Amino acid sequence: MKRETVYRIFSHLPELETERLLLRRMRVDDADDMFAYAHRMDVTKYLTWAPHPDRAYTVEYLQYLASRYRVGDFYDWGVTLAESGRLIGTCGFTSFDFAHNSAQVGYVLHPDYWGQGIIPEALHAVVHFGFRELNLHRIEAHYIIGNDRSRRVMEKVGMTYEGTRRGAMRIKGIYRDIGVCAVLRNEFQ
Repeated sequence: MKRETVYRIFSHLPELETERLLLRRMRVDDADDMFAYAHRMDVTKYLTWAPHPDRAYTVEYLQYLASRYRVGDFYDWGVTLAESGRLIGTCGFTSFDFAHNSAQVGYVLHPDYWGQGIIPEALHAVVHFGFRELNLHRIEAHYIIGNDRSRRVMEKVGMTYEGTRRGAMRIKGIYRDIGVCAVLRNEFQ
């Protein structure tokens, strides 16, 4: 996989459709929907980023993403409900390892939708895209130990727990243990 190919594909981010969802480019007019979950401590407890302090911060963030989408170096989709178009989270690639034809994925979801199978549905579409369109060999996901919900999402899309990296990341001033799950192309259904 070549960096130029990824940039070309993601500069014209394709929409991904599932039974209940449309994964699409995030827009500035998603600010209210994003802020509704991004400002919450319960949402960001197991994430590397802090809650958005106000709606203006969310608007600035979405404006910044627009510039990154244009050049193709942002690989995250907005997760929207197909019926209403409401943005309820994000799911996508957080990084690529071009030399080894692999990538890492991540996701976040508004708590009103936790436990409904939405993120596994979205993540399945993203992983499928990674293997089919990007010809990846391996896709992995990381989670902060204690975030059992996130690990279950990974396992629902066929990822296998590979181990814990002790004290691997300093998040919000604390060294945290990080669990790693992954799936190879030949294992994905």
